[in-house]
Amino acid sequence: MRGERQRGPSQMGKDNCYLFILNQLPAAPKAFRRISWQKWDVVSLTGSSSNAPSNPIPNNNGTDGKEWWQAEELDAGETPASVSLPLDVWSPLLPHSTGLTEIAIRPCIVSPSIAGDICAPKTTPEEDALKGKWVRVGKDLNVMTGMWWLSIYYRRTRRLDVPLITSLHLLRSNESVSSLPGSEHSWVRASGDLHDGLYPSEDPLYLYYQVKKPLAGIPAGVELEELVTEVDVQYGEAKHLAWGFSKSNIPVVEGRDGSKPRQAVWITYRKGMNSEPKTPPLHFSDDGKFKILQVADLHYSVSKGECRDLDPNDLPPGLLSTNDPCHGDTVTQSLLAQTLAAEKPSLVVFTGDQLNGQTTSWDAQSVLLKAVGEVIAAKVPWALVFGNHDDEDTDLTRSEMMRVAKRMPYAVREMEEGPQWVDGVGNWLVKVRSADASATHLLTLYFLDSHAYSKSGWTFWKSADYDWIKQTQIDWYIEQSALIAPIERPFTPDGAKDLGTVWETRQEDKRLAKPNALMFFHIPLPESYSPADVSASGETLSYGQQLDENGAPKKNSGFFEKGILALKESEDPTNTRHEVKVVANGHCHITDFCKRVKGVWLCFGGGSSFSGYGKVGFDRRFRIYEVMDYGETIRTYKRTQDGTITGDMVLEGKGAKGSR
Repeated sequence: MRGERQRGPSQMGKDNCYLFILNQLPAAPKAFRRISWQKWDVVSLTGSSSNAPSNPIPNNNGTDGKEWWQAEELDAGETPASVSLPLDVWSPLLPHSTGLTEIAIRPCIVSPSIAGDICAPKTTPEEDALKGKWVRVGKDLNVMTGMWWLSIYYRRTRRLDVPLITSLHLLRSNESVSSLPGSEHSWVRASGDLHDGLYPSEDPLYLYYQVKKPLAGIPAGVELEELVTEVDVQYGEAKHLAWGFSKSNIPVVEGRDGSKPRQAVWITYRKGMNSEPKTPPLHFSDDGKFKILQVADLHYSVSKGECRDLDPNDLPPGLLSTNDPCHGDTVTQSLLAQTLAAEKPSLVVFTGDQLNGQTTSWDAQSVLLKAVGEVIAAKVPWALVFGNHDDEDTDLTRSEMMRVAKRMPYAVREMEEGPQWVDGVGNWLVKVRSADASATHLLTLYFLDSHAYSKSGWTFWKSADYDWIKQTQIDWYIEQSALIAPIERPFTPDGAKDLGTVWETRQEDKRLAKPNALMFFHIPLPESYSPADVSASGETLSYGQQLDENGAPKKNSGFFEKGILALKESEDPTNTRHEVKVVANGHCHITDFCKRVKGVWLCFGGGSSFSGYGKVGFDRRFRIYEVMDYGETIRTYKRTQDGTITGDMVLEGKGAKGSR
């Protein structure tokens, strides 16, 4: 911008008069705009950057022949511009596109969580201005394997006139840099030894990084995707990585089984800015179906896990090779992948205890990546609630885990921590809509946090009691339900009139009512163990097994009576149906019944994982909810580890058990 002095004819020879003309700067090259333009906005360091409402009203106009749920406008505002992100804070899930200039390895005899960065590499103000400030990667390379803390540090800058890092490689002390691609002079050895403090000690291991000439002056868009833009650490097998990340050519520490097991440690890094794929808004298929796969109680660890309560001879072919040890997490991953391929669900819901806790899930992100990895690989939308073990003996709180989960690919966009005034983390809902242009709300899915253990009444000689749904959650559910508008049911999609007589029978019983709803949380309600309803024919409406003891909290907060039973689908006094038709729980691994109590189905998933406790002869299983007829019919069944379908029945709609 510049001010130009202008003198008009009438002012010649008179007092000076100035006219300021504001000229826009010439457009910068694409590369310069993307990396160096200094624009600062308020951003979240938590990974949750969306300002969009939790259930946005779809734009029904369509774009270029796309369906409403494919419209690109729905992604607006979900990712902050990378130029607005701070450079001196490590937050690996933020979409940085700025490059790194230098890397160093530093040991410290004091935990950085206590002492901060007293062991950071030395620097000067001039170096900070040129290369950026040192940033510590918040993962200990020596965790569980070393005598002191060992951290990776890096510098990040928006400048284009300094060399930037484009590749990482680990070399043992007896390996030469000449084996690496490119010129030897392009590779720099990071100061420090990656095996510093490792116990038992091993030969030195070094990190080399490749730098290329400054980007200033390079044609727009060239080489931007080659820049290393983030560094992280992952533990364990690392089969599934954070989106856009690659892992080092070899582990920093190799994992091993046996009497003294240890978990592998990997350096992971991202090149460019690969924003994670977003799941489209949840919607029914054109023929009115929506299928939910419930995954209950994975109990994954940083390690490969241990198969529990299982005769390996009972495993179906393909899950475990002959003579291989039975690792619970690994075998469950294979089983989940097979189930996803067979069922092709519209949504996967993890109903708690994704993490085993109990000192084995000490790096929550590594375990979460493992838990949802197969679902991400299958490109299926997913959501989760927390169980009593998820934040037990690990490095992240529930809030931090939710922020990490929300940034992962294909996570349901509405998934969130929930309002601050509501107890727990993960109280939210999503509206599943019709696929036609009307985008009608046809199904509601509620998700609640059932917490972990009661904070009162704890004694050292017995375990704490399970916690319960709080009054603020009951109030939240009542508030959210009141906001849901009734629709004309059964629903007729746009264009159905063109199908002739096919839809005539659907016009006979139209009524105004809220869409049916399902509710997901981990720990069951006390009412799950109440007597079941009895049908008019005398049939007890309880189907499945209960091999666990009562897994409900001892305190009853009244959620079932004051919330679920109190809220009806319609204000019509002759319509006594409840809005919530099904409550889906996990928690009890060898219980899988569905029981109708006072008109509401209370269902258990049954344990899905070989890493969680079980019982020989009780196969691991997944519960499926298939919602059909545009939300009117809810069918459920279980798929066991050998692919057997069991417990197939209709809970709501035509042909439902105990139809009222």
